[in-house]
Amino acid sequence: MLVASASEISGFVPYDGAAVAKAVIEHLEPLAQRVRDAGVECETVVRPGLPADQILTFLRERETDRVIMGAHSLGTIGRLLVGSAAEAVLRNARTPVFIVGPEVGDASYCNFSVRTILCGISFFKTSAMLAGFAAELAAEHNARLVLQHVIRPQERAEVLAGRTVDQIEDELVSLIPAELRGRIAVEPIVVPGEPTEELLYQSRAQQADLIVLGAQSATAFAAIARQGVTYKVLAHAHCPVMSLPQLTLVHSGAKVEKAHSAEVYLAGVF
Repeated sequence: MLVASASEISGFVPYDGAAVAKAVIEHLEPLAQRVRDAGVECETVVRPGLPADQILTFLRERETDRVIMGAHSLGTIGRLLVGSAAEAVLRNARTPVFIVGPEVGDASYCNFSVRTILCGISFFKTSAMLAGFAAELAAEHNARLVLQHVIRPQERAEVLAGRTVDQIEDELVSLIPAELRGRIAVEPIVVPGEPTEELLYQSRAQQADLIVLGAQSATAFAAIARQGVTYKVLAHAHCPVMSLPQLTLVHSGAKVEKAHSAEVYLAGVF
């Protein structure tokens, strides 16, 4: 099922709600028909109100497995619009959120398929759940899974004091559920550096079709949305990004730790 929320279509002045809804449905119908032509059942839903509020309300009313959203840059400076609907949904959804950012080229995804998945891991309590989710996606799509852990420069001495890079790579692989290890190809990567830069570099070097990330709490997310890892990855990733919001992890039984800094790199990133 595809749900399109289009309460902000330029050219429509919301004086007559019924007329606006009809006009928006007509605007979306060609897109919906393309989905139906591809063999997917599609329903167009138009509701008055703030997009984020209506999307979250819809998620509470209907059984939904994924949310798919677009995010765009503002002008030539390339700032990502995560401040409204996308950010609110990322904070509060209880289901994975799939975001197509401004750097994702239309042409390359006309026949979208997932062959390589990049998943960022930071060894928090939610990491095993995130890795398991990415592994299930890889098995479903018969894709290769790359697990990446980035060691910040200021943490390198502490992290490598009692273990080697090879041992950390083995720990990454151990996060994959045993029943999936023989079904998918898993490549662990441990590198020093800045998390955003390394994630974006590996996404291109590995020719990733999808990046899987975990999300922090609302307060931490708000603090870093435009300057931290989340903002930068969504703004510059060449492929879609799937995020597991904190509420998704908590709803699945994970214990989520509190962040101690303004910018964090959690079970996945943010």
